Amino acid sequence: MKIAQVVCAYPPYAGGIGQSAKRFGDILDTEYQVTTFTLKPQIEVATNTDKVKYLNPFFRYGHGGLPFSLLFSLKKFDCIYLHYPFFGASEIVWLFLLFNKKTKLVIHYHMDTADLAWFLKPLAWPSSLIKKSLFKRANTIISGSLDYVQNSQISNLVKKYPKKFKEVPFGLDTNLYSPRIPEGGHGVIAKTKEIVNFVTKNFIKRGQVNLLFVGGLDSAHYFKGLIILFEALTKIEHKHWRLNIIGSGNLRGSYQRQAEALGLSRKIKFLGRLDETTLIKTYQSSDIFILPSINRHEAFGLVLTEAMACGVPVIASNLPGVRTVFRDGLDGLTVEPGNAQDLAEKLAELIGDEPKRSDMGRSARSYAISRYSWEQVESKLKKAFL
Repeated sequence: MKIAQVVCAYPPYAGGIGQSAKRFGDILDTEYQVTTFTLKPQIEVATNTDKVKYLNPFFRYGHGGLPFSLLFSLKKFDCIYLHYPFFGASEIVWLFLLFNKKTKLVIHYHMDTADLAWFLKPLAWPSSLIKKSLFKRANTIISGSLDYVQNSQISNLVKKYPKKFKEVPFGLDTNLYSPRIPEGGHGVIAKTKEIVNFVTKNFIKRGQVNLLFVGGLDSAHYFKGLIILFEALTKIEHKHWRLNIIGSGNLRGSYQRQAEALGLSRKIKFLGRLDETTLIKTYQSSDIFILPSINRHEAFGLVLTEAMACGVPVIASNLPGVRTVFRDGLDGLTVEPGNAQDLAEKLAELIGDEPKRSDMGRSARSYAISRYSWEQVESKLKKAFL
């Protein structure tokens, strides 16, 4: 079967939709023939390959556009794997399917669409007009969390077509994303690990608690809640913490200025965008991972699974989808979205309780292996295409 994967963004762009499309496409490509169609990056130089075709839309705004060439490219494929939302391309897929009844459609619903400014609302009208018809036409609709879609803008479609919806969580390599010094072993091995951990805790870190945030620092990821995290940190009495921020984007300078204005700049490091090896090392050296997203545009949180696989307890907003990635009280703590005081209290709780952090970290690692390893995800994804 030939599959046309259609997605608004794709690596090297650092975003959750693109990253997951890359990973899911690679899985499907082991059994099927997958070609990815995506908008050409506006900054990075990109050239077409056999596996990735870049689209130059007639009109473009952010991650949306009208790539008319897609209409003719889809003829070669048996199945369209549409990552939604993708304004412009979704309409073209809908138009193509009107005249190609035999082509299979699988929709991957990543998140609800944002409310546009008044002068941009006309851009969303075409999508709103075809949305119901498009989802009705779909053979299968995939979501990272059924909890999310059941509380989303398409909750009525979930009720109407419940058999179409399949939960396929995002996965990762739990051998690559793992604690720096995994637990286990006997005798000398176990004793050596104990000594290394003792030295790290008491002589290298000296009681310092390393906090971590990973996310896009651009306008498209405004909902990540970094300002809420800054506000929460100003309320914490415990002074022995450091926050590392991984990510890049047009809002980075603004975030740096706000951290300085709040008197936090000496305790916060903006590390930019890191390669995977350095990213994993940063996870491994962290004590608490934080995802303080403010609304339902955060639908899952792949970074949560990465932190958990590295044995790091997490704190994340109590949002549909996000709240089901981990077990509240076991692998981490949930906080009320947008509530800096609640976040400050949860942070203070974990910062001041090292044994609790250790227990949650071990639990998070175990849960990540059982739920998010590629072996678990691959089976669910391939079944959705049968």
